[in-house]
Amino acid sequence: MNAVVVYDTQFGNTEQIARAIASRLETDGIVRLLAVADANGINLTGVDLLVVGGPTQGHSARPVLLQWVKELSPEMLHGMAVATFDTRVHWPMLLSGSAANTLAKSMRQYGAQFVVSPESFFVTGRKGPLAPGELEHASEWAGTLAMRHRSMMTTLNPIHSTPV
Repeated sequence: MNAVVVYDTQFGNTEQIARAIASRLETDGIVRLLAVADANGINLTGVDLLVVGGPTQGHSARPVLLQWVKELSPEMLHGMAVATFDTRVHWPMLLSGSAANTLAKSMRQYGAQFVVSPESFFVTGRKGPLAPGELEHASEWAGTLAMRHRSMMTTLNPIHSTPV
């Protein structure tokens, strides 16, 4: 696996989740962890999994992350295996919204292939901290993501599924 995890954070909670995800994914391959400010102009050639996340604000992702996704070319994302996540308060989705869902909708328009459904990780207040157990939740989610990604890659390219 050659993965890139791009995250936006305001109070550090989403960065903690992104680090937990990247750490778990590293057991399956190469992972680059990038803050959205460091991901401008990223070359996704050779990347087979893109994970993107940020905090939910105003029912959506913050503008900097939405703009970053918008600037990715459809050619870059078409057929790319992706997953999205967010951090948000533990309210009903109708009240809080979801950055992960907003990001997924944008990326789906470019033809991205979702490995798993968008996922939310919870904070106890606007500035956090993370709710108890959320770092473990992130690691478990990343494990599921890695497993489904392997399965997806085997299905798409069975020639490379046999160990050498």
